[in-house]
Amino acid sequence: MNPVESYLRKRAVAAPWRLERGPIEGVERAVVIPALAERARLLGTLRSLAANPRQELARALVVVVVNNRAPGVARAEDIADNQETLGLLRGLLRGAGAAEGRDVTEAGLRLACIDASSPGLELPAKGGVGLARRIGLDAALRVLHEAGVGEASVLLSTDADTLVEPNYLEAVRRHYARPEAWAACVDYAHCLDGAEAEVAAILAYETHLRCHVLGLRLAHSPYAYATVGSTIVCSARAYAAAGGMNRRQAGEDFYFLQELAKTGRVEAIHATTVHPAPRASHRVPFGTGRWVQERLDGRQELVTYHPDGYRVLGVLLSLVHERPDAAPESILAELARTSRPAAGFLEGQGFAECWNKLHQNSPNPRVFLAQFYRWFDAFKTLKLLHCLRDAGFSLQPVWSAVRTLLEQAGQAPPAFPWQNLAEEREAQTALLLHLRQLERRPSI
Repeated sequence: MNPVESYLRKRAVAAPWRLERGPIEGVERAVVIPALAERARLLGTLRSLAANPRQELARALVVVVVNNRAPGVARAEDIADNQETLGLLRGLLRGAGAAEGRDVTEAGLRLACIDASSPGLELPAKGGVGLARRIGLDAALRVLHEAGVGEASVLLSTDADTLVEPNYLEAVRRHYARPEAWAACVDYAHCLDGAEAEVAAILAYETHLRCHVLGLRLAHSPYAYATVGSTIVCSARAYAAAGGMNRRQAGEDFYFLQELAKTGRVEAIHATTVHPAPRASHRVPFGTGRWVQERLDGRQELVTYHPDGYRVLGVLLSLVHERPDAAPESILAELARTSRPAAGFLEGQGFAECWNKLHQNSPNPRVFLAQFYRWFDAFKTLKLLHCLRDAGFSLQPVWSAVRTLLEQAGQAPPAFPWQNLAEEREAQTALLLHLRQLERRPSI
């Protein structure tokens, strides 16, 4: 039994949810889209997918997971919206019903849907977007396995408010023409043409996201990627090895990518871009939509992690790489010269015991480093940054923090109006475009 078969047999989500689909001959990959009250936006996403070449559409199955929790937990208007969405999708699958949306199937889009909305099929009370993604990805993986593609198949995750480019499917296919390709994040760029207040909020939020990735890159962390759910792609082998999509109500992309990075390599696909909507949302406890909503409500400051936190992180990771054979006490003592709180944090995490155990179980330095990063993962990295925040490296205004990091990287745009950045939307946009381009560079 190969890993994909083992995953499907032991861990995949199944009942009570059922995949409604047409023929699957020739399908090699699947695009999974969770949808909660997305009737107004979903067709835009499907049309952007349908703009991909017909030969690419013939190889891809697009699975929409229409989901909500039970009445009393989910809003009645969201459930009603979902039922309209299911009616639309089922009409398109049958080739019947209203003409709305018929253009996507006529273009060659191979559509499927899962009802996780109707009575008896709702998500549990603690279910959310993570579980919805998992239901769709598990169902898609099962179909691809039945189609004979198995371990060679590819799973793509995006959102119902996200537009993709006409070369999206081709770019992913070309990336996975390499047998070693494991997991990847497609380039992203939030749409900047919405309501003025939302666009202002998303400019700051995306700058914060890219500021964080820049800081992690400067520290040489293996977890230097943006955690945006609509960008994730992985092979079937990688999906099974990572234990499937995380089921959390929010942050599922963070934890899933962490597992993908622990079991293989998370790369970047720069040949295409996905475009999430810059909208507010109350649905999740944190993430893009919540951040934008809280900013609109005046409850979110334009702040990000202190640049010195990444500097301390970089010192730690350099010590690990340069002195893998050193005693753990020596590593901690050297780190304490830079930051006593960082050394104290590692002591509290059981660093010395872990370090010694990893040495006992690692036949060579390469294995040791891989095992170290399984322990000091993306979550522990964030916990260290939070420890340093609480110990004196307080959150900084996003515009000044990004300037410091760019200067440290030697990548600050020349003659830039930094002093007026907080008030000048045009300058903020130019800075964000600069950061987007910078992430495409292999090294900084």
